[in-house]
Amino acid sequence: MPPTFRVLPRGFLAASVAAFALVYLSGAVVWAGLGEPALPLRHEPALPARTAPAQPPAPSSRTPARPAAPTPDWGPWVEDGAPFFSSVLDARAAGATLPSTNLSPRALILPAGDGRWVAFDPDLLRVAAVWWGKGVTPTALAPGSYHQPDRKTPGGQKGLPQPDGRVAIANGIYAGWQVGEHPVLEDLRTLAPSPEEVGRGPIPADQGRFTAVRLTREGAVLEYEVAGTPVQEWVSGSPGRPDVVVRHFEMGAAARTSWLLLGVTATGADVNLAAAGRERPVLERLPSPGGGAPVQSVRIPPSSGPRRFAVAIFTGGAAPAIALGSAPSALPQSRWRQPITTSIHRSASTDAYVVDDVPLPVENPWKRAVRVSDIQFLADGTGACVTLDGDVWIVRGLASPDGVVAWRRFASGLHEPLTLAIRDEQIHVFDRNGVWRLRDTDGDGEADRHELFSNAFAQTADMREFPSTIRLGPRGEFVIAKGGQEATTIGKHNGSVLRLSADGRSSTVLGHGLRQPEVSVHPQTGLVIASDQQGHYIPSTPLHIVRDRQFYGFLSDILPKEVYPEPIAAPVTWIPHDVNASAMSQVWMLESRMGPLDNGLVHIGYNRPELFRVLLDLERPVPQAAVVSLTSAFDYPPLNGAVNPADGQLYIAGFQIIGWGTTATRLAGLGRVRYTGAPVTVPRQVTPMREGVLLRFDIALDSVAAADVARYEAATWGYKRTFQYGSPNYKADGTTGTDPLVPSRAYVSADGRGVFLAIPDMRPVMQLKVGWKVRARDGKAVAGEAYTTPYALEPFNPRAEGFGDLVIDLTRRDAPRAPVAAAPASVDEGRQVFVKYGCLACHATERSSATKLGPPLVGVFGAPRPIVGRATPVVADETYLRQSIREPTAAVVSGFDRGGVGMPSFAGVLSDEQIESVILFLKSLK
Repeated sequence: MPPTFRVLPRGFLAASVAAFALVYLSGAVVWAGLGEPALPLRHEPALPARTAPAQPPAPSSRTPARPAAPTPDWGPWVEDGAPFFSSVLDARAAGATLPSTNLSPRALILPAGDGRWVAFDPDLLRVAAVWWGKGVTPTALAPGSYHQPDRKTPGGQKGLPQPDGRVAIANGIYAGWQVGEHPVLEDLRTLAPSPEEVGRGPIPADQGRFTAVRLTREGAVLEYEVAGTPVQEWVSGSPGRPDVVVRHFEMGAAARTSWLLLGVTATGADVNLAAAGRERPVLERLPSPGGGAPVQSVRIPPSSGPRRFAVAIFTGGAAPAIALGSAPSALPQSRWRQPITTSIHRSASTDAYVVDDVPLPVENPWKRAVRVSDIQFLADGTGACVTLDGDVWIVRGLASPDGVVAWRRFASGLHEPLTLAIRDEQIHVFDRNGVWRLRDTDGDGEADRHELFSNAFAQTADMREFPSTIRLGPRGEFVIAKGGQEATTIGKHNGSVLRLSADGRSSTVLGHGLRQPEVSVHPQTGLVIASDQQGHYIPSTPLHIVRDRQFYGFLSDILPKEVYPEPIAAPVTWIPHDVNASAMSQVWMLESRMGPLDNGLVHIGYNRPELFRVLLDLERPVPQAAVVSLTSAFDYPPLNGAVNPADGQLYIAGFQIIGWGTTATRLAGLGRVRYTGAPVTVPRQVTPMREGVLLRFDIALDSVAAADVARYEAATWGYKRTFQYGSPNYKADGTTGTDPLVPSRAYVSADGRGVFLAIPDMRPVMQLKVGWKVRARDGKAVAGEAYTTPYALEPFNPRAEGFGDLVIDLTRRDAPRAPVAAAPASVDEGRQVFVKYGCLACHATERSSATKLGPPLVGVFGAPRPIVGRATPVVADETYLRQSIREPTAAVVSGFDRGGVGMPSFAGVLSDEQIESVILFLKSLK
């Protein structure tokens, strides 16, 4: 049977991917218990609602177009009264006498009041630093762009967040708690590929394990274990002593001596200990390796029962008196009791798939930005949205007839999360610190317990090691994807897709060598499909099946060029850069009510916001796929989404950092992709075969139009994987460009829903494009393009495919009549090309204070351009502009030679006439 790309009927898809499921589920996963059950989210008591101003419905299929307005007057990123927040913390330059290696890729920042701060490293169970000042410098992505939405972070580990103030005590890179008679002031965790990399993951669980942040009326209480002994820690100030920070401890029984390593004190700082009981802890000073300042520590003798003690860090005057007390237990008062209501704007379009706008609760009492990056659903249709700024919002009423939606803040303090997942009605958020399970233990509608479900994988401080995706597997396991662009060190898990065991205690690498992966997991079979983003070593946009710890081709800029550690796994399909320049995640449409999309796979594009139908063929020895566009009716940048079980529709969330690779005009949005019931003209099958390409639709076609071979086009080309950014298009002979394929005949199936396009000389190739402009039987236009990577071409069986007895005519046809002379280059054509290929995402064409990834192009023609590696500027004449389009790396403008980003070559992608039109357009930008 020939390979087919099709969306299978409801209930059948699981069987078609069973082989992949068996491979996937056979890996080394520890299926353990889930620990203490958590309360499910409850409907909170009715409260007076704040209603956002209503707006008129959109008159088209797009979400209502809104220009990129000035940033609202948001409050501070770290809100007053916040019990904690999360950040990278670089304290390596905190002081001449303090440890010079003190970098925490994962840190919980605890306020102690009056400008006093404590940073706790959950991997090493250590306090990294205590300081007096303003908090943390806002150089990370979330705080840096909060009030400046075009502020981006560079790749690598330069310019990391630092303590913004005077550090009193700091630790080196070693476990903050140890057991035994002789503590070790070294990092004993397994080395990363770069030995100097400190982001190595947690210490072994039998030595210590962080478990939770528990919120109380007095602040945050940290809960962790030291060699199985439970410890609670909380911080405070000291009445009348603004120079004092107190660390309080409650510790269970322990059979062995324990050590708490407090750190090295700065000049003028000291520590004081208070304890009760017979076997009291005592202060000791441990000599530092290399003869540096001693490490202040607390030796805690064995005990058959619990004990309390506290340590004060102070910077002046006499040692303070310390009051010992039990750990705070009173649950916190609700911080965000007031729900915000907005009203859904329904699209008036008659298309099969339209996008309704769900306004975000941006007008809220807390002046909090709402940069949503994902939405997932509870069983009753309640949504959970996560934001880049560390918040989780609960959304109710999305499927209500009146379209009134109620938003309620549920959690805050997370570390630049981008996605979340629901398991057993519990919210699990993936951030740079790990995977957190958020619990509402008193049912007041707000999380009061953040349980660290898993940090069983490493995280570096690299600004581009994003916590890209988390999705639930069929047996309670999670699959996560992590950003792979590394500009300073090589970490353990950068650019990897990992499976986390059901108890969160272990992880398994499923694939590595990915640049910026985004994953989906089939809920029934566990099949993992990941996209990646075109860039260095990634010649175009791929979709991968991730399995067997395969290598997918990306290398860091700091590694030897094009020295690949192992064979490179091929994708199920390539997608041209000009079709989808920035691939995001995928959504399996199980239990949807979306017509032909039901049980299929949808892929999200970011650069030019768009959804694609993915037509998978998993029945062949070499899996293949094709993609076709579904809708581009977005004016915000889509990132992630899910099907709402209450209405069966697809909801997509997303935000942007202005200038970071999208043509969208809005900063953030949430949309409902709604099926109207109108006929769907997108094909359900695109199958390359030995004699041509088989197309199938969900509607009957006009037989005359469908049989007109002149209404079809096809072309092929290849890419080259190199260290350069992206790849030109290459013909079969190695020159740049595309090879047109001339169809010989078009045959229509007996049911009128299929077309076989006969094409001579079909062969495997990296990229095949097929286009059509036909009509439905009712006269409606049916037009589009499909992109696929044919690996195996099996013979076409006309009778079996519903075409009857045919003899396929593969007589070569001349190319369509001698091409009409190309229209002369024009400014308008150049503008259209500039928009179509997403150039606006990276280059400003009008004067603005916002910065983008590429140099601004206003007034570019005739202007001197400073070039990297050249002593004198280059004038931007026509020759320079042509070269910059065809060979972007030949002359890079100074200040835009950023690692990890770049511009792809358009050689072989744009025709000469199109390039000349773009040059005319650039000349017009005064």
